[in-house]
Amino acid sequence: MRLEDLAVIGNCQYSALIDRMGSIVWCCLPRFDAEPVFSSLLDEQGGGVFTVGPAGGEPGVQRYLPNTNILETTFRSSSGAFRVLDFAPRYFQNDRFFRPTMIVRIVEPISGMPRVRVRCEPRLGWSKGTPGRLVGSNHIRYEGFGAPLRLTTDIPLSYITDIPFALTGRKHLVLAWGPPLEESLPTACAHFLGQTQRYWERWVMHCDIPPLFQQEVIRSALALKLHCFEDTGAIVAAMTTSIPEAPGSGRNWDYRYCWLRDAYYALAAFRLLGHFEEREQFIQYLFNIAESAAPSLSLGPLYRVDGTPDLEESILDAWPGYEGHGPVRVGNAASTQLQHDVFGEMVLALAPVFLDDRFVAERSTHGLDLLERLAQKAIEVAGTPDAGIWEFRSDARPQTFSSLMCFCAAERMARVAERHRPARANHYRAAAERIRAEIVERAWRPDLNSFVSSYGGEELDAALLQMAPLRFLPPNDPRLHGTIDAIRDRLSQGGWLMRYRGDEFGETSVAFIICTFWLCEALAAVGRKAEAREVLDRARSALSPVGLLSEDYETRNLRMWGNFPQAYSHVGLIHAAFASSPPWSDIL
Repeated sequence: MRLEDLAVIGNCQYSALIDRMGSIVWCCLPRFDAEPVFSSLLDEQGGGVFTVGPAGGEPGVQRYLPNTNILETTFRSSSGAFRVLDFAPRYFQNDRFFRPTMIVRIVEPISGMPRVRVRCEPRLGWSKGTPGRLVGSNHIRYEGFGAPLRLTTDIPLSYITDIPFALTGRKHLVLAWGPPLEESLPTACAHFLGQTQRYWERWVMHCDIPPLFQQEVIRSALALKLHCFEDTGAIVAAMTTSIPEAPGSGRNWDYRYCWLRDAYYALAAFRLLGHFEEREQFIQYLFNIAESAAPSLSLGPLYRVDGTPDLEESILDAWPGYEGHGPVRVGNAASTQLQHDVFGEMVLALAPVFLDDRFVAERSTHGLDLLERLAQKAIEVAGTPDAGIWEFRSDARPQTFSSLMCFCAAERMARVAERHRPARANHYRAAAERIRAEIVERAWRPDLNSFVSSYGGEELDAALLQMAPLRFLPPNDPRLHGTIDAIRDRLSQGGWLMRYRGDEFGETSVAFIICTFWLCEALAAVGRKAEAREVLDRARSALSPVGLLSEDYETRNLRMWGNFPQAYSHVGLIHAAFASSPPWSDIL
């Protein structure tokens, strides 16, 4: 089951992964970090699955309806052709978003009389227990879950057991968590489809996009939106857990949570796209986390989508894992780490509210106070040991990237203070210059012609490509160009970038997809746009047939690995495309 053969649907409440056989192979309900209802992605034999496909098992061809998150899978066999439309309803009604925890599957014949199989076998979360099954006149109720789970359909229920049947007309299946669908099935599904299609088309129409790489940016924007948990404002790193970064690597992590760092990068991408409601929602999420943090503002690097920190990591021995590559982990021990860069990223996330006059209505004394507390915390921890952006589980060291983000916190806060608290502006300017000088003194290696990953260290770190777009040094500074070139030369693998050479788990064997996009962005930021476009042209070759990206890329076999789809990777593509593309004024 290759990641390249998976597509995602969702509605900012939950998501589901669907393969080319028409099978939902991964879906956690009622939210991203809940237990899985369909889980054959991590256990092909014992995990749950929901399949609508041809009787002969022929794989289909997937595509999204243009500018939407509605998936169309077309199947062709000797008996005929049909298509399946899969989506999660989402649209605006009654002054709020309608986003039920509901999977809608519409099956339509195209030609001939195709024979179809339907199999719906949910599982009771991590136990993989089989739920009770109560059959009604037009529905099946699955018992044992935390809420009612009901499949309503106009397909004869006798066939929902993997028995082939002839498809003679349009059929519908609605799997609902919570309140069941009681209205007319064909009417409701047609309404859901039309409204959801119009919602996504309008959302894309209101996106800013660059002249180049338009389709890649649109699909990345749509995928990124599905990582947003609208109920609280959290943004998850990925939809899945435990897909290894490389086969047999043991680097199998649970990414179904909100990393504060990742959320900042996602918000920055939404800003480029011209969408700001995601930041408004995330700020409320951050307020709640900050209020529950210790007086010292000891923020963790990640939280559940409801903002709670209970993320104790455990291994599920009964699960074989993706393609048999265990372990399967639930929770994430990185939640207890010190990662000092998060304070800088939260300042960068909040600063636009106080610097951009379009957002005057969002400003508050409470928000400005939190911004100052975050900036002051960043200044205090700059240059002290932590686990860093890559969450090393060995001994903590003063990480250069963490100090870079602390510099950004002080520098951006100085700009905010100039407008809103001028008496404090000099304090933040002085702190920014002090941190910058310390980074130059302790992390610059003339013999390598590059900044290095930690103070006094010698390893390169692809995250330091962010020095260019974050304006740590002027674009013409030779140290900036030296760092870009050193990272490009020494961390490159088949034209792709690894984040570093190795850690306590051993040597790195795959590229980390966002790093190649960071290279593109850095080259563009220092005026090397032709090189940037060449890098992006190569990087987009990793996109799956439906335009999705995972976390990692194995350059030898041209395969994606790591949790999927990965918000970070799509964020990177969006940033790189905007950075390397000319402005519309040069095109129109």
